[in-house]
Amino acid sequence: MESIKLQNFEQHLPDQMPISVVMEKVPSQHKWREFSYKAIGVIAGQSSSKNLIKKIHEENRVERYLYSGLYLKLFIDECESYYHNLMSPQPGCFVVANEMDDPDEMPVPFLVSLSFDEAHAYLEGDELVYAVDIPAELYKWVEAYILSNYIAIKKTKRKRKDWKIQSQGRDNISSQN
Repeated sequence: MESIKLQNFEQHLPDQMPISVVMEKVPSQHKWREFSYKAIGVIAGQSSSKNLIKKIHEENRVERYLYSGLYLKLFIDECESYYHNLMSPQPGCFVVANEMDDPDEMPVPFLVSLSFDEAHAYLEGDELVYAVDIPAELYKWVEAYILSNYIAIKKTKRKRKDWKIQSQGRDNISSQN
């Protein structure tokens, strides 16, 4: 595949961005749980140096909390996964949280990723993973990061070797001796 050189695209992109996660607490319909929780969004460029939890909204027993102090980091070896995320019908952020021992305690987000592969690895490890919409500023940032660091290579299928032809060739060689 031929690589394309982008004109006037020389730019320094940071490999991490401060972010905050918005979690929602809703009364549960389950008879053994009082509340259920989910991540409902990510805010880019919004963070503090400390991990802070702040109630930002309450209405009809539905509460929203802002978790700050997180960073979204990009890695060059994950560019293919970021690319496939952006090309999917609904690109998103994956919020990974620790499940608490008490089901009525809110899960605490500790990681946000744009990589399908990383999110899947955490799902395999029984962590909670929430998919939320990707904010426009994160989309633009990761798109520029991909354009700067990733070259898509078309996957090709290996051609099978015809072992019959090779074995016939050996038979002809051995019969000549």
